[in-house]
Amino acid sequence: MAALLSAPPSSSLVMNGSFTCPSPKPTSLSWASSFPTFPSPSKSIPTLYKDSFIQAAWTRRSRHEAAKRPSRKSWKQRTDMYMRPFLLNVFFSKRFIHAKVMHRGTSKVVSVASTNSKDLRFSLKSLTDNNACKVIGNLIAERSIEADVYAMAYEPKKDERIEGRLGIVLDTIKENGIIVDV
Repeated sequence: MAALLSAPPSSSLVMNGSFTCPSPKPTSLSWASSFPTFPSPSKSIPTLYKDSFIQAAWTRRSRHEAAKRPSRKSWKQRTDMYMRPFLLNVFFSKRFIHAKVMHRGTSKVVSVASTNSKDLRFSLKSLTDNNACKVIGNLIAERSIEADVYAMAYEPKKDERIEGRLGIVLDTIKENGIIVDV
């Protein structure tokens, strides 16, 4: 190695008689002549170290890592936001009824109606009865049409049934000309 470092630059270097580098001045201007020449396979190639051992990397994931990774969403789950962009959200508390229509992609609220608002709070007899549900359905439908929304989706929770006050709100919205996909 010391002989290699102290050797003057010449047209060709010889290292242990087995490897030659091409001269810095190419003899030909072809593309193939720009590559270095390597020794023929019949000559032995010196090893780096006597006791060297190269180990391949273990690339397979362990079972524990694969289990932690969440499963991939289905096609419907991935495209539902674009196919049905407007989502109806209805909430019933003990005192009030709240409903809103949101755009799924941007999370912007398109229309809102609540029996807690000033214009409805004092005009309705009860803020949670069937009549209040019809009023909320009418307001949501009117405000959605003003915002050019003519179709929306409602996704019930796990054990939620479409009946009672929720059914009245949805039916009133449908009666006003909006397509509600349940």
